[in-house]
Amino acid sequence: MKRRAFTGGLLTGMALTSVTPLSLGASERFSMIADLAECCSCEIPCPCNFGLPTELRCDGNRLIEIRSGHFEGADLTGIRFLVTFLMGNWTRIHIDEAMTPAQQETFDKMFPVIFAGFDRLARSKHRVPFTVERGDGALRFSVPESSVDMALLPGLSGERIEVNGLPNPAYHEYVQYRAVDHRHSSADATWEYVGTNGFTSVMRVSG
Repeated sequence: MKRRAFTGGLLTGMALTSVTPLSLGASERFSMIADLAECCSCEIPCPCNFGLPTELRCDGNRLIEIRSGHFEGADLTGIRFLVTFLMGNWTRIHIDEAMTPAQQETFDKMFPVIFAGFDRLARSKHRVPFTVERGDGALRFSVPESSVDMALLPGLSGERIEVNGLPNPAYHEYVQYRAVDHRHSSADATWEYVGTNGFTSVMRVSG
């Protein structure tokens, strides 16, 4: 399966639109703004993020940190998880163990709806310890099975490379990174990448 086809199923089949904070309408089941960070095995830039699917293997780790939002009236703010994936084949879901019982209950309800593709292919879902570090053009995050260390890819004058208008509601304010050290080891796969694609973006969806 091409990654673009799989990516289209990550979210629910409901109509998804860009939203601003506190824009939840009476007819909307959910509204969410989240920060994304991902490293994968693709070359820079990953063509899938630009709407050009690839037949090549794509595996990686995506961190999702929800800034604000609601699902059926429950607050999504502060929910954080990491998805390890072999795109189109399987996922492993790592849930921040620091979440409260109420956040965990909300996560369990919203995940199969908003992240239907990830949920459908999930081979495991576990609460685990999380670390996330940002600073000096670097971003690092890890769970017991996966670790990502990525750095900004500098532009012509050393500035960060930003892209807007990408054909996916998960890719607003897209910033290009490169993998410094990207690892995973589990019963499903083991990998280690250096120099491959990385990015951060903002996801704004409702439905």
